[in-house]
Amino acid sequence: MELVRHDHAPLHAPSAVVAFTGWGDAGEASSAAVEYLLGRGQVMPVASIDPDGFFDFQVTRPVVELEGGEHRRLVWPEVEILGLRLEGSGRDLVVVRGAEPNIRWKAFTRLIADVMVELGVDAAVTLGAFIGQVPHTLPVPLVGVGGDPDRLRDRGLLISGYEGPTGIIGALNVALGDAGIDTVSVWAAVPHYLSAQAYPPGALALLEKASELLGITVDTSAFTAEVAEFRRTMEAVLEESEGLADYVRELEQESRADGDAEGRRLVEEIERFLRDR
Repeated sequence: MELVRHDHAPLHAPSAVVAFTGWGDAGEASSAAVEYLLGRGQVMPVASIDPDGFFDFQVTRPVVELEGGEHRRLVWPEVEILGLRLEGSGRDLVVVRGAEPNIRWKAFTRLIADVMVELGVDAAVTLGAFIGQVPHTLPVPLVGVGGDPDRLRDRGLLISGYEGPTGIIGALNVALGDAGIDTVSVWAAVPHYLSAQAYPPGALALLEKASELLGITVDTSAFTAEVAEFRRTMEAVLEESEGLADYVRELEQESRADGDAEGRRLVEEIERFLRDR
């Protein structure tokens, strides 16, 4: 069995948001955006995907956890399809979250696309994050893939014409598009010197852009406070590290020197990130 369905209330005019952990989740930005979103409303399990059919457990291993310090339990990698009812929003969401699968991507993406069609999803935003030569002190650059390039530019997204190897998000974008679902992929640039830890500014930027693209309202006040605290912490770090402070200033100068050139450089960075994976 590859799909386990759960009983849930009917969804009203749903759109979708998708993020996977692992590859394409630099600074945990895309997965953190989805986790925050799930904390803003009523979550309804829709389906879960049996990991046996799509994971190589020598690559993505299950984890042993202790419950109460005594009982061991095995936690398998999973992918969940959830319904989300947001207060004050005119439409519900379908949220897909989980680990990037290792095998049978065509079957995996068709499975998700089929479920979304059954649920009546008409638009989706898939999220990712890549490592870039960007400073944390400036607004998070966002690259958009899919849909009308002019529409993406109007929404403040940089445009990539990338061709080459891709991850599960790229494969899912195609499957959703083939199913008639209007799909846009949004990728956040995460500073390379902060990519090995959680990067809240990237997650907030992705969440805000996904909300804008889908026309939903999300209370981000708690997330904004977390980002403000993160920035205060980084300011203290820069005060104690002259070398890092100098490096960040160099990145700022490069970013501000030529807007068009900087945009092209960031697009080249995400393309290199995808190609080298």
